[in-house]
Amino acid sequence: MSLDSAEASPSSSRDWFFPSPSFIHSTSNSPQSPNYPRKFSTIPRHSRSSHTDWKPPKTSTFRSVSSSGSAAYGDPKYGRVRRRIELRRREKMAKQEKEDPVLEQKRDVSKAVSGVKTAIGEMGIRDFGQRVKIRWQMASYIAILITAFGSLVHKNFSLHNQVIDLQDQISTMNIRLQACNTSDTFDTISILQEGNHANSEGMGPRLVSVSISFGGMLIFAMMLGLVSDAISEKLDSLRKGRSEVVEQNHTLILGWSDKLGSLLNQLVIANESLGGGIVVVMAERDKEEMELDIAKMEFDFRGTSVICRSGSPLILADLKKVSVSKARAIVVLADDGNADQSDARALRTVLSLTGVKEGLRGHIVVELSDLDNEVLVKLVGGELVETVVAHDVIGRLMIQCARQPGLAQIWEDILGFENCEFYIKRWPQLDGMQFEDVLISFPDAIPCGVKVASRGGKIILNPEDSYVLQGGDEVLVIAEDDDTYAPGALPMVWRGSLAGDFIVPKLTEKILLCGWRRDMEDMIMVLDAFLAPGSELWMFNEVVESERERKLIDGGLDLSRLVNITLVHREGNAVIRRHLESLPLESFDSILILADESVEDSAIQADSRSLATLLLIRDIQAKRLPYREAMVTRGQRGSFSRGSWIGEMQQASDRSVIISEILDPRTKNLLSMSKISDYVLSNELVSMALAMVAEDRQINDVLEELFAEEGNELHIRLAELYLHEGEEMSFYEVILRARQKREIVIGYRLENAERAVINPPNKNERRRWSVKDVFVVITEKE
Repeated sequence: MSLDSAEASPSSSRDWFFPSPSFIHSTSNSPQSPNYPRKFSTIPRHSRSSHTDWKPPKTSTFRSVSSSGSAAYGDPKYGRVRRRIELRRREKMAKQEKEDPVLEQKRDVSKAVSGVKTAIGEMGIRDFGQRVKIRWQMASYIAILITAFGSLVHKNFSLHNQVIDLQDQISTMNIRLQACNTSDTFDTISILQEGNHANSEGMGPRLVSVSISFGGMLIFAMMLGLVSDAISEKLDSLRKGRSEVVEQNHTLILGWSDKLGSLLNQLVIANESLGGGIVVVMAERDKEEMELDIAKMEFDFRGTSVICRSGSPLILADLKKVSVSKARAIVVLADDGNADQSDARALRTVLSLTGVKEGLRGHIVVELSDLDNEVLVKLVGGELVETVVAHDVIGRLMIQCARQPGLAQIWEDILGFENCEFYIKRWPQLDGMQFEDVLISFPDAIPCGVKVASRGGKIILNPEDSYVLQGGDEVLVIAEDDDTYAPGALPMVWRGSLAGDFIVPKLTEKILLCGWRRDMEDMIMVLDAFLAPGSELWMFNEVVESERERKLIDGGLDLSRLVNITLVHREGNAVIRRHLESLPLESFDSILILADESVEDSAIQADSRSLATLLLIRDIQAKRLPYREAMVTRGQRGSFSRGSWIGEMQQASDRSVIISEILDPRTKNLLSMSKISDYVLSNELVSMALAMVAEDRQINDVLEELFAEEGNELHIRLAELYLHEGEEMSFYEVILRARQKREIVIGYRLENAERAVINPPNKNERRRWSVKDVFVVITEKE
């Protein structure tokens, strides 16, 4: 602090211990001059313990007027002298202040000013400290947040890097595990990574590194080849049908034949109401070939999936591969070859099926070629087996259709799923009702029989009217589908009476059989049961007459027991015109062209012979037409009028009715379109029967009775047996009139219609009928 007085009062500050060098110099030179301007240093003095390191303090900003100084001021030996001089000076100044009031006032003012400055400085320092303190806290918080965020980011990157490292390690371990399967002595990762040898120095190490790299690539190529071969082998296995079928409640077909296409088509139609189903086909053929052949059939699958597998039905492992234990039905097709070999294979297949440890959920439908083998197959299969003898079915149908032209179309409608078929179902609301009332209780179906629970589930076709349905009985009907019919209220129906005497005369017939079949003896016995006494059966084939008798006797036929027919033997080739011209072709009522046994193994060859025989017979008959017209004029056709459907189908005006047996369905379609044959019966009907039995095994009992010599059969009746010309009545009334002769009317064909109507709609609607109309009935065999 600067003072204007000559002397200054003592101060409590420590600054008086550190006078400036100019002050000491001036006092030592002029002690008598008290009035001098001076300034005091505020720098504290250094510790006295370190005199050797002592440095003179910087000159204070408060400089004295005198700029001179003594060089000896810094010497420590003058410290005592300085203190004494300073003490004397202060005492002198204090004495002067007491004597001079003006100087004392100046000193007080100076102290006040100094106090104010000190207070202001302390306040500024305090505010500055508070601001610094607040800013320090904010800076601390910011630093903490930055540190936390930085740690989080660092941790995130660290975890990401750790995940990448773990993935790399897992990939490395997988590669090493794969390499261990090939060679335990090679480290695949080190071999495959060429960069691991990039830092090798020297020609030798580099050659080794290059060799190892090439070896690694070679091993990698080998591993890639092995993996590729494994994948290709798996795909080939799937392509060839060796994989397992994971299905249940499916239809399994074992074997491959010409009937497969028709069978698949019928199963597809049957499953259409359910939205489709699963059909599995297993045969000893390549899967791709089977799929290609099925694709060539070109029919709509309608939601049904067809799965093909390659395998043998004689091997249990292959049967398990197609989930045989979970199938709802198993169809065993006969081979297109020798009948005995085909049936023997079917027998072994049944043995394999019965040997499945898991058991079978569904039933087995076996197609046989020879009727004599049926007993053996049923003995092996027991209650699980239902048999359909294709050869026998075709033979019986040919005989029925030869005697009743037009019946083939009826059988096609009933056997197939495209129109109406047989269904069996339980209806509790019908219990206690007579069968006559049951007949008119279904607006959309026609009852045909009853499955009697009290007789072990036996199906009775065409029962008596007085039979009363009991608890547990089921009704057999002909309907469009299993969900399209239900019983309704009984309608009011007038019974009426028959138009006249219900007498169907049996006339003698003359039938020609062209060709030789394996079951010829069975056909002869059926014809003897159906034909009127005095009928003739001509047999024309290449088998020697003595050999024929031997074969017939070996087949179980007793020629002496034939009461209604007379056998006439002719030897010749049915495809040679000269041989056919030796026969009275214009005089036969019906001609049956059989698939000859000599070419039966080849369906195409057998069909070709049948087609050639048909064309030759038609040409010969056309040239002998006048004789045929004369025979018709004399009324040889019996009760059938020329304008009726039966008369048209028998073609009484110019030729005989010809029934052709065709093995290949494609040939059947060709003949049907060309209309050169009246009726064509093929294996398609057998496929329909197999499909029906596969869907419901109970239907097999119905078909067996309709095909048998005894029991009930399908028949075609003239309308004049039930009504008068122009009579108006409903279909229900026709049903009740037919019941007077214990017949069930299932359909009709009008005079000018092309096809018959089975299970007609609007049964209670009245209409006008003609005596030229015909009805299709189920009746007892005559």
